[in-house]
Amino acid sequence: MRMRKLGRTGIDVSAYCLGTMVFGKMGNPDHDDCVRMIHRALDAGVNFVDTADVYGYSET
Repeated sequence: MRMRKLGRTGIDVSAYCLGTMVFGKMGNPDHDDCVRMIHRALDAGVNFVDTADVYGYSET
């Protein structure tokens, strides 16, 4: 996995990011399937995960 520096922090992050918008009610509601996707990304060397709070489902 290619890595890149995160700004001036010195932290190396993967060049690819796992976006979690596809998890849950608005995407894939199958918990076990989502866990498999996370593990697959981790096994591939991904350490950059987008978990923006706007991805949460709200009925309000």
